[in-house]
Amino acid sequence: MQSRMKSVARGTSALARAALWVSGTGLVLMTALIACQVFWRYILNDSISWTEPASVMIMGWFIFLGAAVGIREGYHLSFDIVQHLVSDQVKRGMQTVSDLVVIAFGGGMVVYGTQLALNAAPNVLPSLGISGAFDFLPIVAGGVLIVLFSLERIARRLAGLPTALFGETALED
Repeated sequence: MQSRMKSVARGTSALARAALWVSGTGLVLMTALIACQVFWRYILNDSISWTEPASVMIMGWFIFLGAAVGIREGYHLSFDIVQHLVSDQVKRGMQTVSDLVVIAFGGGMVVYGTQLALNAAPNVLPSLGISGAFDFLPIVAGGVLIVLFSLERIARRLAGLPTALFGETALED
């Protein structure tokens, strides 16, 4: 089971790396768009109508994809003082319960994000000329990755492999 889990971990690691690249690229792109907007507005005394909604949409992507990778790598805040007082077996149980709660949250993101996207699909964003569903797709994509990465954390634990904790690196090979 460990060799299969290591193979899965390599795949999810590549997916997480791709999500981080998309997030980083989105952050740089959003920054460039906002800089262009400031330049056009205050230097050229004109305005580009599509930069603000495009920047907000891009921000949704890098926030939700980055949050999902943070789940995988164990970088999210947690109240873990009790874990220092209990045995390793109880600690693993507590971590699994935490991962199950995160899976439920990610599942809610997928379900409700999909509903929002479907409801907004007929609307057209005037300045971008695209469907309103695009505003909610980052919620769905982030939710899918959160569920996937949380399931991976549980599977690693069941296989006897380490999961990433704050300040540690996840086993990738």
